[in-house]
Amino acid sequence: MQNRLPLTSDYVFKRIFGQEENKEALKDFLESILDVEIKNIEINNPEIPKNYYDSKFALLDLRVTLNTEVVVDVEMQMQNQHNMQQRSPFYMASNYANSIKEGQPYTECKKSIGINILNFNYYKRNSYHSIARMKFEEPKPDEVVDMGYKEQDEYATKYLEMHIIELPKFKKKNPEMHTKIAQWLWLFVGSEEQMEKAGKLNKEIRKINKKLASMSLSNEERNNYEFRLKAIRDEADAIEYATRQGIEQGQEQEKKEIVKRMLRKNAKVEDIMEFTGLTKEEIEKIKNEE
Repeated sequence: MQNRLPLTSDYVFKRIFGQEENKEALKDFLESILDVEIKNIEINNPEIPKNYYDSKFALLDLRVTLNTEVVVDVEMQMQNQHNMQQRSPFYMASNYANSIKEGQPYTECKKSIGINILNFNYYKRNSYHSIARMKFEEPKPDEVVDMGYKEQDEYATKYLEMHIIELPKFKKKNPEMHTKIAQWLWLFVGSEEQMEKAGKLNKEIRKINKKLASMSLSNEERNNYEFRLKAIRDEADAIEYATRQGIEQGQEQEKKEIVKRMLRKNAKVEDIMEFTGLTKEEIEKIKNEE
């Protein structure tokens, strides 16, 4: 059989978990992350956008509503775009704001949860599953007021919650399959043997494992996956190039400033050449800009 398409692909992830027939598996997967019982689940955006191949415009996230009162945005991120701290809160806040219609009171807002499954390490944290909420900081001593509260509020709001799962850290931890979340995550990064073992422990994982195997045999699905992967790689290359150009331009500007300062101090051209690595002609050009 051809190599199995990976769940670490955002395209494959949504094609699998966005299907109505896999709702029970999605429910089981989300329960393993959120550690809550989910009675019912509604997939809000099961379709694959027509422009999915263009990673700049197509976000292959999965938005679901849990128990009619919680909106969850699940995103599988293949490559580090260095914008997690801006991107995740943006979608989380957007889903929170859009959970009510115009004219409805704020009390009708649904809790918004963002789940980010990363195929790279991002945060300097010693855990593969990190949970963030709007928690109060400790007050400064001179701002403490004795109000008589034996227990203080710990969180500013319970309506925003973010989960970060960093798969490389999970692999490094190499946990046994004693927990449901470990069983599911081995389906993302495990060997064939580990995937089969996870499937034996969890019938929903076994079902998804079979779906992945079947999907991997489809030439159309494989082509779609390769197309999406190429688009993401092209974008990553473009970002890297732009970053490198920016650094080079910054370094060039810094050299110019050094040359100008040395010229003002009447330094010899030969000394400036040795210090900056610039040619005599380049230094003369900068001198003429003054």
